Amino acid sequence: MNNVIETTRNIFRIEELRKRIIFTVLMLIVVRVGAYITIPGVDPALLTQSNSSSNDIFGMYDMFVGGAFSNMAIFAMGIMPYISASIILQLAGVFIPEIAKMQREGEEGRRRINQWTRYLAVIVAAMQALGLSIKMTAGDNGVSAVVDPGFFFTLSTIIILTSGTIFLMWIGEQITERGLGNGISLIIFIGIVSRLPVAIQTEVDLILQGARNWMVDLVLLALLGLIIAAVILVTQGARRIPVQYAKRVEGRKQYGGHTTYIPLRVNTAGVMPIIFASAILFIPSTILTFFPESTFLRSVSELFSERSFVYAIVYGTMIVFFTYFYTAIAFNPRQTAEELKKAQGFIPGVRPGNPTADYFDNILTKITLPGAVFLAVIALLPVFVTNVLGVPYSFAQFFGGTSLLIIVGVALDTLQQIESHLLMRHYDGFMKSGKIQGRVGRVGTSTGGGGF
Repeated sequence: MNNVIETTRNIFRIEELRKRIIFTVLMLIVVRVGAYITIPGVDPALLTQSNSSSNDIFGMYDMFVGGAFSNMAIFAMGIMPYISASIILQLAGVFIPEIAKMQREGEEGRRRINQWTRYLAVIVAAMQALGLSIKMTAGDNGVSAVVDPGFFFTLSTIIILTSGTIFLMWIGEQITERGLGNGISLIIFIGIVSRLPVAIQTEVDLILQGARNWMVDLVLLALLGLIIAAVILVTQGARRIPVQYAKRVEGRKQYGGHTTYIPLRVNTAGVMPIIFASAILFIPSTILTFFPESTFLRSVSELFSERSFVYAIVYGTMIVFFTYFYTAIAFNPRQTAEELKKAQGFIPGVRPGNPTADYFDNILTKITLPGAVFLAVIALLPVFVTNVLGVPYSFAQFFGGTSLLIIVGVALDTLQQIESHLLMRHYDGFMKSGKIQGRVGRVGTSTGGGGF
């Protein structure tokens, strides 16, 4: 405890770090304020009546934007169009040679891809804004919160929501450049964490009303601590592949001759498999919101509801599949082997070229399986806590799934940046031994996982 207090004091002694923290906090406050400013033409009093269930893709979307979607706020779409555009371009690199070439061009290629991502994000945001305006006009549960639906409402909604997403993109870039941590990740992080106080208040109310034994909540908190520790262990876990660089002499200078390593992450895919699987399984309940009278759709929706055994089996299987799928996209063994060969690097005991690529692929296949199974278990924990232990879903979602993985991942990245600032100025970090490691692999290869 004394170490934490002293480290916190050291953080605010460093002027640059103090300014970065204050700037980041102010920007995140702007993000949260925007989540409560309702779109013009929408009656806030009718929103509660017209909001649909959270057990669909809209509910998951609302979780990422911190309730801005259910508030029909100017930041209702959050930063998600940018994330979608980034995923689209990353997947397109597998099929489009020009994008794959840019991904291999280093800093210049990343700059061009980032520019393309911004343009595509605007297009995606405009399309989603159009769909959202139609959904608001149609309403849910037979109630529409739109005061005066029509062409001008649709046009203004598209402009406002798209502008809100662009503004959040700008805030994210400003936080990354002038603040602390990855701006885009922190915007999603603060949206998810903003729901935690309400969830805790709900639990406290249940205890005060006598609906829940406080001993049960103590057990739940202990369980939550163990789950967070396990998530940190798997998130940071990696198989280190030693790499030796051959010595070469150019003029009077000697290059190479040193040993480094490439960390192959246990969870290379990050949180993306859970997002993909959730989005697909939410399709039946989402379609049902548009056709509430359909008996067939209601039967299919109940079959894939979170209380169904079929849901658990299909959900877990899809997560394992998408983990392998996204890992194959995030880490290319042949490209890495080729880059090592060009840099005159080699793995001891393995021949350069195709044998090295096969070695990477073999190791990655083995370590991805426990990572995939762990992701499936973590994703199903909120369902277990809700259905078996009777915990409200607003609190149960923090026991696993997308929420917990994003919170832990972003928190680790931010702490790693704080550690770097402290160590550069000869201060001890939060951990005097075993410094927090970043989630980006060495030798220029990102293996930190896909996503946020």
